[in-house]
Amino acid sequence: MSGFEDGADEPPHFLGHRERLKARFRESGADALADYELLELILFAAVPRRDTKPIAKALISRFGTFSEVLASPEARLMEVPGVGASVALHLKVVHAAAKRLALGAVRERPLLGSWSAVIEYCRVAMAYEEKEQFRILFLDKKNALIADEVQQTGTVDHTPVYPREVVKRALELSATAIVLVHNHPSGDPTPSRADIQMTKTIVDIAAPLGIAVHDHLIIGRNGTVSFKGLKLI
Repeated sequence: MSGFEDGADEPPHFLGHRERLKARFRESGADALADYELLELILFAAVPRRDTKPIAKALISRFGTFSEVLASPEARLMEVPGVGASVALHLKVVHAAAKRLALGAVRERPLLGSWSAVIEYCRVAMAYEEKEQFRILFLDKKNALIADEVQQTGTVDHTPVYPREVVKRALELSATAIVLVHNHPSGDPTPSRADIQMTKTIVDIAAPLGIAVHDHLIIGRNGTVSFKGLKLI
């Protein structure tokens, strides 16, 4: 005998929707889903007893894209109705997993031979940060990654960079080459005059010590700029 007579204990309406969405994902993959639907799937585990569609749509509406939702700070995520501390933490864990996955694609192989993976990793790690970050990829003589370090975090439009400290750290790690990377929270990756001068200073200090600066990447929501591509290095 069913336990759902008279509508008193009927299963929540969203359970059928969850199963249908899971089936679509299994049969057609993530490309068949809208951003908010993929976000719904992620939220199923964190929100087991509520309809996640309104929460997912509210997150996309607030932050703009799937990537920006995952990259947003926990405090800002929790400003969205339905997103508590556990849900915000769950989303940040997914973001951390995405960064770890992207980093795995560039570890233990020559970076210059997998440049698209390098750019993808940097975009996942930095494109949607709300403050400027300056990070350095340190490479060995085979151009394999030794270390990936955020050297400085600044404001929304400025990060203090100390060229001699950059080169000093490269020497400490016995790196023979580096890739400079920073983000522009404005979204526009166009290099500023200060960016160009700072890069030139680092190149000038590093070269006599046998440290090559392979590139300086600026990461923005609207794209990525390569100093080497612009012939600025």
